[in-house]
Amino acid sequence: MSRLSVLLSPLIFLCLFTPFTHASPSTTISEWNVPKSRHLPLLRSALQRESFNGEESDLWAPLADQGWKPCLASVNAPLPQKSEGYLQVFLDGGLNQQRMGICDAVAVAKILNATLVIPHLEVNPVWQDSSSFMDIFDVDHFINVLKDDIRIVKELPEEFSWSTREYYATAIRATRVKRAPVHASANWYLENVLPVLESYGIAAISPFSHRLTFDNLPSEIQQLRCKVIFKALVFVPHIRALGDALVHRLRYPKGQSQAMSTDYLRETTDRIGEQKPRKFVVLHLRFDKDMAAHSACDFGGGKAEKLALAKYRQTIWQGRVLNSRFTDEELRSQGRCPLTPEEIGLLLGALGFDNNTRLYLASHKVYGGEAKISTLRELFPLMEDKKSLASSEERVRIKGKASSLAAVDYYVGMHSDIFISASPGNMHNALVGHRTFKNMKTIRPNMGLLGPLFLNKSITWSEFRQAVVEGHQNRHGQLRLRKPKQSIYTYPAPDCMCHA
Repeated sequence: MSRLSVLLSPLIFLCLFTPFTHASPSTTISEWNVPKSRHLPLLRSALQRESFNGEESDLWAPLADQGWKPCLASVNAPLPQKSEGYLQVFLDGGLNQQRMGICDAVAVAKILNATLVIPHLEVNPVWQDSSSFMDIFDVDHFINVLKDDIRIVKELPEEFSWSTREYYATAIRATRVKRAPVHASANWYLENVLPVLESYGIAAISPFSHRLTFDNLPSEIQQLRCKVIFKALVFVPHIRALGDALVHRLRYPKGQSQAMSTDYLRETTDRIGEQKPRKFVVLHLRFDKDMAAHSACDFGGGKAEKLALAKYRQTIWQGRVLNSRFTDEELRSQGRCPLTPEEIGLLLGALGFDNNTRLYLASHKVYGGEAKISTLRELFPLMEDKKSLASSEERVRIKGKASSLAAVDYYVGMHSDIFISASPGNMHNALVGHRTFKNMKTIRPNMGLLGPLFLNKSITWSEFRQAVVEGHQNRHGQLRLRKPKQSIYTYPAPDCMCHA
């Protein structure tokens, strides 16, 4: 063997046997050591769990009729002949926060008798996505569904064309409303925004997220919000088409040989009838760097990880993360740490999902990359995602667009047999609400139970499994009525639903 070969051999060994980790510009490979299981005894037992024809178990059974049905009242009163002016809103956050903001914008326009300008979506500082409303949502469908409720325009008329996001960023403007309180009442808008409309013919509200109360509103306003979120807001055709193709490939896995075809619109009509459709679970793995840093929890990445997350936390939130005042054990015992890919895999295994379960992974960038997901993939070898199910040519229109990527995941999530989210958040809340509206099974992890269970290093697999099953008996999508201050978009009954 040559001297060069001797020198290179250790490097080749490391390249072959070190798990690959995806790294963003703000994430270095050094943040993660070779990942180690934090729950090795449970993991060993979970990997040895028996395989069976799990799709026939009660776990997959649809939800029973709960005595409620979607209920969207029709419009009675015609629109007033004259609008009070144009209403603009600027929405920040990710896809689902923006969806909720759009619904609130429609409701506020109705309260004010204003003409709504198609909302402006801000560039998210975390995801860096500059997508517009029309890049994600079917704007013509949106306008048509709501045409009897409010006036909507795609663009301002020429005399108001100066009213742009850039215009409001340069100075204080009389037509901009920036003091709207969180969960403001209808009266607040009538007292503070209506005069601006009457004086200038236009009002721009920014920031706008979470700026309308969920309580003490007329039933027709609540119903209008329901109509927007569940009927008017649909994704653009190319997102729906790609979503249909992914669902088809999950239902009919033999069709994966066609996954490289760009004609996925036609593909969804092929092969049906040749095989029995398979059931599948959509898992929203909310484990990005932003989430990990904000939680202030320890995820087993060692000193490098702790320093990296602390630096990120300080840069993004300047010390405003209250969780950082608690120890990791305190946070976990309170159920305040997001579940890691390993932990959500153990939860699914304990609930009864075996290694034949088809699992669709809905997530953006997972902190730690493939190295962090490897344990979950070992537990569920039939796990898929957008990249494994669709070719790069099929994904070209959504590549690098966080909102479009999330929209595809949302669409697949609404067509799955079961949906489960690793941690609460806007995607979780939105899909819980939408699937409740349609009486679809959705498993809500019991974070208060799971935190202490994972801290118990002496617990056996049998004890863990029993505790998990018992602790999730009433968390499979059973309808919960909205309480005061709770979101209508997460708890659609009784505002959007009525007794069957």
